[in-house]
Amino acid sequence: MGALHAGHLRLIDKARSDADVVVVSIFVNPMQFDETSDFASYPRDLEADVSRAQAAGVDICFAPPTEEMYPHSRQDVFVDPGPLGSVLEGASRPGHFRGVATVVTKLFALIEPQFAVFGEKDYQQLLIVRRVVEDLAFPMTIVSCPTVREASGLALSSRNERLSDAERSAAGVLYRALLAGADLISANSVSPREAEEAMAGVVAKEPLATLDYAAVRDARSLEPLERFGASARLLVACNVGPVHLIDNVGVQR
Repeated sequence: MGALHAGHLRLIDKARSDADVVVVSIFVNPMQFDETSDFASYPRDLEADVSRAQAAGVDICFAPPTEEMYPHSRQDVFVDPGPLGSVLEGASRPGHFRGVATVVTKLFALIEPQFAVFGEKDYQQLLIVRRVVEDLAFPMTIVSCPTVREASGLALSSRNERLSDAERSAAGVLYRALLAGADLISANSVSPREAEEAMAGVVAKEPLATLDYAAVRDARSLEPLERFGASARLLVACNVGPVHLIDNVGVQR
């Protein structure tokens, strides 16, 4: 998307370790925003992004204008993300993952990479992109990288630039909520519902945060769990001030 930070640079490092040529796409995709104001306020600094990418060893920066990616006056053909795109962030932001699936399909068709690296911070997006590649038979692999965090635990995100100092401090509540749920699951025989309630309770104590969802889901399908199996994913989304933030951690029992 852009506004490159240390999390993005970690993805670049991973790509450089496995590839002869590294391409970075920088494109704030209007199709994945459900609110015009959110698109307008999304951080952008293409010159700084290109400079950071080059310093990190990127060979090619692909930063097309919107008119190149969407040359017609309207987009008639889309990539449907399927059931994975209708829950959690998909329910909160209708059309978001249709925009994601469509633009990555375009990028993969244009660049023809052997593999692409995505961060686990956007875990639902990671699963959807993997499904796009599998179902549309792209001859490539999706590689994931762990979330990069600030000292407070806040997951690095381009959206963090829009937080005030007080909001940035408050935003650490997402990770605290996830840790609370994970600790309960590891130490006790709690149900997924009880873990969700514990996470929601942590967020409720932070005045600057408004909970969107606190969910315990199957790590592969994101379907709700009645009881814990081999692996699960804890996911939290909040609005902190005007900024929508997401985070997640994996747990195993």
